[in-house]
Amino acid sequence: MDILLVASAFNSLSQRVFAELSDEGHHVDVVLASHGPDAVRAAVRETGPELIVAPMLKSALPEDVWREHTCLIVHPGPPGDRGPSSLDWAIAEEASEWGVTVLQAEAAMDAGDVWADTTFTVPPTGKSDLYRNEVADAATAAVLLAVRRYADGAYKPRPQSEPGIHVVWRDFFRQEQRRIDWESDDTATVLRKLRGADSQPGVRDEICGREVFLHGGHPEDRLRGEPGELLATRAGALCRATRDGAVWIPELRPRKSSGDPAPFRRPAASVLAGFPAPPGSGPGMPGAQDRPYWLPEIAAPLELPPDRTTWTDIRYRQRGPLGFLTFSFPGGAMSTTHCRRLLAAWRYALTRPTSVLVLGGARDFFSNGIHLNVIEASSDPAVESWANLNAMNDLVEAVLRTTDRLVVAALGGNAAAGGVMLALAADEVWCRTGSVLNPHYRNMGLYGSEYWTYSLPRRVGAETAERLTTEALPVSAATAGRIGLVDRLVPAAPQEFAAEVERLAADLAGDPDLPRRITAKATARHADELQRPLAEYRRVELARMRAVFDDPGAPYHALRSAFVRKLPNGSARPLATGGAR
Repeated sequence: MDILLVASAFNSLSQRVFAELSDEGHHVDVVLASHGPDAVRAAVRETGPELIVAPMLKSALPEDVWREHTCLIVHPGPPGDRGPSSLDWAIAEEASEWGVTVLQAEAAMDAGDVWADTTFTVPPTGKSDLYRNEVADAATAAVLLAVRRYADGAYKPRPQSEPGIHVVWRDFFRQEQRRIDWESDDTATVLRKLRGADSQPGVRDEICGREVFLHGGHPEDRLRGEPGELLATRAGALCRATRDGAVWIPELRPRKSSGDPAPFRRPAASVLAGFPAPPGSGPGMPGAQDRPYWLPEIAAPLELPPDRTTWTDIRYRQRGPLGFLTFSFPGGAMSTTHCRRLLAAWRYALTRPTSVLVLGGARDFFSNGIHLNVIEASSDPAVESWANLNAMNDLVEAVLRTTDRLVVAALGGNAAAGGVMLALAADEVWCRTGSVLNPHYRNMGLYGSEYWTYSLPRRVGAETAERLTTEALPVSAATAGRIGLVDRLVPAAPQEFAAEVERLAADLAGDPDLPRRITAKATARHADELQRPLAEYRRVELARMRAVFDDPGAPYHALRSAFVRKLPNGSARPLATGGAR
C-alpha cells in the first residue's frame, strides 16, 4: 500500500512507524507538517497515497486533505481522551495505565472514529522516556493493526459515541500547573513535576535571579538543605534541596528572552557556571568553566552500593564472571566530558575479572553520538566538535581493542550516528525489538567517524554500508537483525530489558565455547590490524571530518545550529521516501 506519513517532526515515533510500515511491505513517504499546509497538499498530490497516517502532529491537517483521503491520527491517550497534553495529564494524575488511540481525522480534535487502540502500564519515568518506549510500542502496534484493518476493507471503525467510551477533554497543560513550590512540595511531587516536562517544555523556575527551565529529575538520598537551596553538582547535573530531601536536575535551559547566547538545553552545571555567584557564596576558587565554582562537585562511586538512591549517569556492577557498565545521558548525546568519563569507567571495568562485559543495558537511548547542544554553546564550535569527536573515537577504539573478554552492546532504546558505531565496536549487539537505529551522519552534513568505515562494512558488507549511510533512513530492530547490524533481538518490554539482558549474558558466560571465542576474537583483531591498522581508518575519517569542522561555510554548522535551536532549515529534505515499491 502507498502510505503518506504526515508529521510535525520526523521524531522517534515517526521514524519507528516509518520503519515498521516499510518492514510490512508498504511504500512509505514522509512530509513534515511544519513546512506548512501547502507542503502537505503538494505531497498528497505528488505521492497519491492510498492512506495517510499522522504519528505525531502538533497542527491540524488541511480540511481538504482529510475530507478527500482517509487520515489516521495517532493520539497518545485512550479512546475518549482529547486534548493536546495527554501524557502530561497522565503523569500529573499518576495514572497507572494509559493508552494510545488511532482515530480518523475530522473537524473536532481527537473526536474521530477509532480504528485501533492499545493500553500500557505507566512506569515511574520521564515523559520523553515513556513516549519513546511504552507509548511508541503501543502506538506502533495500534498503527499496524489499523493499517491492516483499513487494507482488509471489512473493518468498520468505532464511533467515540459508543457506550463504554468516556469522553474527557483535557486542556493544554500550562506552566502554572508545572510550577514547583520548593517550600511546600515534597520530593515525590517535585520529581513528578520534573519528569512530566523532562524534555519539553521543562519546568519554568528561577535560579540565582534568572529565569530558567528545569529538565529531568532524580532523587537524592543523603544531601539536604533549605528548600530550594542549591547543594552541589555532579557530572554536569545540579542538586537542589526540597522540603524533605533533594533532587538532581541534569539539564537547564535559559529563556530565549534572557539574552543568553545559548538558550537551549544543556548540562545544568554548565548553564549555572555563566550565572553570577549568589550573595554570601564568597570569592571561591574559579575552576572549570563547565560548572559553578561556588558549589561543591560531589562524585558518586562507579560501583554504587545497593542501598543508595542517588543519580549517576555511569555505573558498573559485577555478578560473577559478568560485568555491566551502564550509562544514560539525556537525549543520548555524549559530550567530550561524557566520553572521557565513560572511557575511564571502561578502563576500570577491564581491571575486573570478567569473561563477558555488557556495555549499556539501560532502558531508553543507547547513544546518539556527539553532543550538538554542548558544541553549539561553546565559544568555538569547530574546536569543540573536534574535541568531542576525538573523545568519542578514543572510547570506540578502546572497545574495539578489548580482546581478553567478550563484549556485548545492549541497546534498550534508540541509537544514531556515532552511537550506532559505538555499539558495533562490541562483539555482539543485542537490541530491544522496539529500538530504531540511524547508522548514518548525512542529515547533519557529516562524513562520519568512530571507525564506521571499519565496523559497518565488516558487519553488513560494503554495498549495504554504502546504502545505509547515503539513504540516511531509520532502520527498525527487525531489519537491523536481518541485515546483520544486530546479532540478537530481545523481545522484552522496556522495564524488563535489563533483567533479560542479564539472563542472556549469564547464558553466554556459561557457554563452554566462550574461551575459544575469546581466543578467536584476539586472533581476528590481530589479523585485521596487519591488513589495515585501526589508526589508518581513524586518520582517513578524521581528515574528512576536520575539513568540515574547519570550514565555516560547511552545511554542518548551519544544520547543527538549526537542529539545536529548533529553527526552520530550508536545506532539510521535506520528503523522505522508503519502503517496498
